[in-house]
Amino acid sequence: MDFRQLRTFKVVAELGSLSKAADRLRIAQPALSRQIKLLEHELRAELFVRNGRGMILTDIGRMLLERTAGLVRQMEQVRDDIQSVGGAPAGRVVMGLVPTVSTAIAARFARRVVTELPDISLRLVESYGGHLVDWLHRGEIDLAVVYGPAVDLHLTVETIGRDEMVVVGPRGSGLAAMKQVELDWLVDQKLILPSYTHGLWALIEKAVARKGLSLHVVIEADSYRVQTSLVEEGLGYSVLPPSAIRDEVLAGRLETAPIAKPGVTRELVLASPIDRPPSIAMAKMSSLIIEEFQSLVSEGLWSIQMKP
Repeated sequence: MDFRQLRTFKVVAELGSLSKAADRLRIAQPALSRQIKLLEHELRAELFVRNGRGMILTDIGRMLLERTAGLVRQMEQVRDDIQSVGGAPAGRVVMGLVPTVSTAIAARFARRVVTELPDISLRLVESYGGHLVDWLHRGEIDLAVVYGPAVDLHLTVETIGRDEMVVVGPRGSGLAAMKQVELDWLVDQKLILPSYTHGLWALIEKAVARKGLSLHVVIEADSYRVQTSLVEEGLGYSVLPPSAIRDEVLAGRLETAPIAKPGVTRELVLASPIDRPPSIAMAKMSSLIIEEFQSLVSEGLWSIQMKP
């Protein structure tokens, strides 16, 4: 196996198509196909099932991707760093964002990257924290803004700040007129939350358990946009950071109320793989995303309590 073969394999696996991989790598499709066949011959195993839908990884192919994706990414970053020495940061950075953060910051962050760092190719990936943490461990993404606790992630982390959660309800629910919501009131409502594995449920459950209460979750929605749309339809209440639903509140489609002290807060962190140093491009991306959070706070667009 050589680096070129593994890089080709990784791109084909990610895109699921020889033609798309050929476009990205700027290599003729027959040459790309030969590299895959040579790799399969050397490993004496079939890595893809080829059908009308494209290139589908076999079980052995998935194992090879899990074992080598991080190594290939490190080699790519070594090349990028060498090219960045003495000049502008260059290379490719894959950054993950949880949906509530992506809604507020993705567009303005991407605009700054395009304007200020034209030699960096940015890929933004939106998903819930559990998936992003798993992809960081496997080396499939470089950076991620996720919710902590930081000590539970087993990654290199930098705490950005703490986000105060609020109760979110539909128009006409009366939340806007309430100074605060007691947990006793919250547990009597029909709740719409992401599933337990995504952390928010566990965080709220822990808060109400301290008072000897239990949650009443009627719908699990593992999509932030589905979650908010169901609340708008009046099917229940949710708990979210206020910055994530700022536009909906201003438009009068949703109402919010703070949770009575001690409240429900989440630690927001910037995470990266623990087993490799950041590339020059990654370090620049880290600084830039922190600057954008600071700008959001100073402009009154984000309620996060930034770490001093």
